[in-house]
Amino acid sequence: MSKVYLGMTLSIDGFVNDRKGKFDKLFASFEPNEELAVMLKNTGAVVMGRNTFEEADDTDSYADSYEFQVPLFVLTERPPTKHPKENDKLTVTFVTDGIESAIKQARIAAKGKDVAVMGANVGRQLLKANLADELQITLAPILLGKGLRLFEHLEDIEIHLEKQRTIETKQQVKIWYKVIR
Repeated sequence: MSKVYLGMTLSIDGFVNDRKGKFDKLFASFEPNEELAVMLKNTGAVVMGRNTFEEADDTDSYADSYEFQVPLFVLTERPPTKHPKENDKLTVTFVTDGIESAIKQARIAAKGKDVAVMGANVGRQLLKANLADELQITLAPILLGKGLRLFEHLEDIEIHLEKQRTIETKQQVKIWYKVIR
């Protein structure tokens, strides 16, 4: 059965980027692994926010080099005037009517595969709407002190999780949690 998962890399103190809005320090310790290859193979669509989408220097580069060559659904209030480049596997749809619509469209496009959700703001919207089946959290070996926290502004909800598995690389730990409903 397909699932909707929020996948994020965090500093040990819970930040998804640093005080300058950059996230490169979080990925300095990244090492490819078998689990990543399986995740890429099992993912049929990606939902992200406009800020996450535009972190690429050139949004046309998604069609050429993004690791997820699947339909992308970008949650935004205002789509860009120039549509980014696409290819036979990667299409880009700008969704303006909320997280529920983005997830519904992504599930259809994924054709039974998983839907990955990326980005702090969209991730929080996903959790508030109770649409996440799983959290895939990677802990990077750094304390950033300041930046954007993933789990901020969730004071009104309580989410129970069950650890499914962990993967350790030389520097990072990835933890899969099932969301308990």
